[in-house]
Amino acid sequence: MSDSLVEDRTRSNDVRVELAERSYDIRIGRGLLQTAGEAIAGVAEGARLAVITDDTVNALHMEAFGASLETAGIGYEVLTVPAGEKSKSYAQFERMCDGVLAARLERGDAVVALGGGVVGDLAGYVAASVRRGMTFIQVPTTLLAQVDSSVGGKTGINSRHGKNLIGAFYQPKLVIADTAVLDTLPPRDFRAGYAEVAKYGLLGDEPFFSWLEDNWHGVFKGGAERDEAVARSCQAKADVVAADEHEAGRRALLNLGHTFGHALEAAVEYETVRLVHGEGVSIGMMLAHEFSQELGLIGPDTVARVEKHLSEVGLPVRLSQIPGQMPPAETLMEAIMQDKKVSRGQLTFILTRGIGQAFVEKAVDPAAVKSFLTEKLEA
Repeated sequence: MSDSLVEDRTRSNDVRVELAERSYDIRIGRGLLQTAGEAIAGVAEGARLAVITDDTVNALHMEAFGASLETAGIGYEVLTVPAGEKSKSYAQFERMCDGVLAARLERGDAVVALGGGVVGDLAGYVAASVRRGMTFIQVPTTLLAQVDSSVGGKTGINSRHGKNLIGAFYQPKLVIADTAVLDTLPPRDFRAGYAEVAKYGLLGDEPFFSWLEDNWHGVFKGGAERDEAVARSCQAKADVVAADEHEAGRRALLNLGHTFGHALEAAVEYETVRLVHGEGVSIGMMLAHEFSQELGLIGPDTVARVEKHLSEVGLPVRLSQIPGQMPPAETLMEAIMQDKKVSRGQLTFILTRGIGQAFVEKAVDPAAVKSFLTEKLEA
């Protein structure tokens, strides 16, 4: 079935997120940055923009993006933050809010996130907060942001108590995913984003996972396979978000691997030299499958298949692959118990009965998780 998904796809790669009067489009394809100004003018006519980006993306893509805005007659201010997870902080949130206000942008103007997941989460929370809500537009420049964090309206910053614990659900008006800008990503960052692509197959679409097993080389090289993978991932997320915008039920499936992964990120104090988000998700998805096996839900063949694919594309699958000393299970459990999916002290985990058969389990025994992590840390 190596090419079947590409051959069977007859519609545009664009995806619609259906949320009644707050519905919006995700535009997907190569070269869209050069025409982004025209697209933005279509959803924010007459608006001035605050473009929030990071130092790295500013150097790589702001010239082309700015030219498209100028061609469309759109005025804008550029606000930059340092690249990296540590910019999802109270300090940078304050800086960006003050920057938007200092630029004298009004409620009818717009905040644009030009960057990866960190920039998108931060800028979205700024847009949700300044003047009690401004138009928000996502222009994601990493694979992870294009297939995950730019879609669905989750915005926020980190706390010393854990990741993404301060924020709001705030939907964008438009997402522009230029798959050509992914050519500039370092290989490590592209691989990390691919973990989120694989996640969609693992949680609910075994045929897509099988297609990825056959076509991942094409996704990495670019072209039709990359656009297809981004579109399939966005469609999967759009369907879930439309059914459960505020994560009351089904949307929690999108967190496959994330409860473990976020705890690992907190354990390394968000030091991206040691671990970036997608790598934490990759290890987290392996842990979720191994924990499911321990609970008797799946067999070793399923675990081995997941491990083979993630390893083949160059993603880490073991705690021992995280550089440096890891903290004990007790410390990881502290982060897990601060997770947003904890309810009245009960752990909610995304477990699985097979590839494409993830489900939400709302009453996982913390003692069982601690024992499992202790075993894995000692392996």
